[in-house]
This record gives sequence, C-alpha cells and structure tokens, in this order.
Amino acid sequence: MSHGFRKLAVLAGTALAGWAILIRPRTRSPKMLDDLRKYDYAHRGFHDIEKGIPENSMEAFRRAADRGFGIELDVHILRDGTLAVIHDSNLKRLCGADRAVEELTWEEAQTLRLQGMQERIPRLEEVLRLVKGRVPLLIEIKPEAGNQKALCEAVCRVLRSYGGMYWIESFDPRVVAWLKRHEPGLVRGQLLTYLRKNETRDFPALLDFLLRNLLTNWWSRPDFIAYHYEERENPSLRLCRKLYRVCQADWTIRTPEQYQKVKKDGSVAIFEHFDPKAL
Repeated sequence: MSHGFRKLAVLAGTALAGWAILIRPRTRSPKMLDDLRKYDYAHRGFHDIEKGIPENSMEAFRRAADRGFGIELDVHILRDGTLAVIHDSNLKRLCGADRAVEELTWEEAQTLRLQGMQERIPRLEEVLRLVKGRVPLLIEIKPEAGNQKALCEAVCRVLRSYGGMYWIESFDPRVVAWLKRHEPGLVRGQLLTYLRKNETRDFPALLDFLLRNLLTNWWSRPDFIAYHYEERENPSLRLCRKLYRVCQADWTIRTPEQYQKVKKDGSVAIFEHFDPKAL
C-alpha cells in the first residue's frame, strides 16, 4: 500500500468518524419513547374534508382519539400569547385570510373558519382537554420571525399540567436545542426534509445541507428523527439508524403500500387519507 493511499484512507476514516459524531442523537432517551413509538399518528388529526372534517380541527382530533390513533398537530403563538393549533402561518389556504396567524389575537382568530367549514382554529389547551391522555400527541412547534423562545416557553408551560403522553418536534433546530437545555426530560425530535426542493421559501443551500444530513444533531441531540417519506433513504439518516438505532418517524404516509413499507422498516407512521386499522 502506497504512502499516498494510506494517507487518503486515514483522511477518509477521520472524516467518517467526525460525521458519525456530528449526527449522533441522544442515546439515553426518556423511557416514554418506547411507548410513544408503538402508535400510528394521524397527520393533523384524522381529517377528511369530504366529510366536512378539516385538518387540525377539534372534530379531526376527536375522531383520531376515538379510533385509538396518536395525533400529530401544529402549534403557533398568537400576538396575545395564545397557542393556536394550525399548520400554516399564512391563513390564506386554510381560512381565506391573507394574514399571518401570529399577527392575530385569540378574539380575532375566532372569527375565522377552517377550510370553509364550521370548525374554528382550536387552542392547544382545548385539544388537551379533549384528548385527556387517551392517545399520545406529536406536537410540532412552528416558530416564525424569531419567536421560538416565547413559543417554546408557552408550549412547555401548558404541557406541565397535562397528564397524557406527548413528544415534541420541529423543523427548527433552535427549538430542539432549547428543549435539550430547558426541558431535558421531554422526548424531542428533529423534523427533516430537503428544504430547497420541498419548501416554497428560499432556504440557504448550506442550511439545507446541514439539516437534511442531520449535521445539527451534535447541538440538539434529538431523541427521534421525523423524515419526509420520499427522502427516507438519505445516507445520514440510514447511518444514524445503523449506528445509534435512532427512532425514525416517516411523514406523510398516504397509501397502504407506503404504510406497509414503513412498518416493515420499524419506523413510526404519520399518515393521512386512509385508515391503517382498516387494512
């Protein structure tokens, strides 16, 4: 073996070892993770617009809990500090109002209706009272315009008095790192996709590269990775699973065929538009 080849092999081995360190999740997760991963999770509740049940609505959450599904939901913080359960920051798609939900007060938000139906935007506290611990919650924290600290604090404050099971996730690694520092007993996860390909906003290429390859894990040490189904073969994700047996959740599963593949792989299914229990 030539000196140059040996040097190249050492450099490659060092780079691989460094990469493995950077993508390492938390390896001693809370015991609740074992119970949380046993469920399938209805994406934004068990919604069905053809039946008049909008996404992230109280009826969608009631329907999911009654079927025994875990519930995935999204949380924003309003101008007055209220925690609103809704996916989009801009309300045009869901409520026909071209405004950011963060600009509203709770009183203003109550004048809107979801997807042309009678259902309104719920508060997080309302959802907690409805579910009452019957099924676990997968809560996505959705910060906007640098409000991640206020949003994290408000969500954790509300959840402290809740007796049911839940885990928290976010696309923003600052949220996951905040949970690591301030709420280490909670199960926390990093949401991931190829941002520049799948999101409408223009994300910097470097940030997209770091996130999709789990290279912020060294900072936030997530307990689980929730990855976009179409990109679940990402090499860093597969390596993280092989080395550290990290819990993986896949979103959004929309067909029975995708569901079967995910379950065979041992991942958590975040699904919509079909009933896994009817398979």
